[in-house]
Formats: sequence, structure tokens, C-alpha cells
Amino acid sequence: MTKKESLKAELGHENIFEDLGFDLEEAMNLKVRADLMLDLRAYIQEQGWTQRETAEYLGETQPRISNLMSGEVSRFSVDKLINLLGKVGMEVKIEVVPKAA
Repeated sequence: MTKKESLKAELGHENIFEDLGFDLEEAMNLKVRADLMLDLRAYIQEQGWTQRETAEYLGETQPRISNLMSGEVSRFSVDKLINLLGKVGMEVKIEVVPKAA
């Protein structure tokens, strides 16, 4: 890039998955799962648990926890993530609001 060239930035959507080309419904589902996964992952890290300890506590396999810790959103349903959050004593609250224009 030369000095005369400039970078252009575009304002994206509030949901990164929309920016990646997913349709609105799939993007919303992926964002919900990603948010739940991030909360669960943060809790696990706060506890200082290894993947093996986490797997034992949650009744999952270590490779499954590896998927979780790696952020592999497509491998987890909303239901599964809510159940895992419940197992660690977290409560999930859902808020539905009109989409901003």
C-alpha cells in the first residue's frame, strides 16, 4: 500500500455471522450459541479446570470439551449449551427485542 492509498472500513452488522454471509435466522442461532459458549468457557477458565476435569464434572468426553474450548460453535446446540451451563450452576435468561432498523 502506498501513502496515497487509504484503508476503507465498513460498518458491519451487530452480528458477525451476518457479515460472514449467513442468512438472518442462521446468524441469530449462531450468535446465541457463540454467546452461550463464551460464557461457559469463561466460567471453566475462572475455575481453573483442565479439560479432563471439566469433562468429568459435566459428564462429557475430553474431546467434546476440547471442541467447546476451541469455540467450535457448529458442534453444539442451544439446548446442549443451556444444559451444560445449568450443570455449572448458571442460569440462562433470554431477551427478545425488535431488530434495529
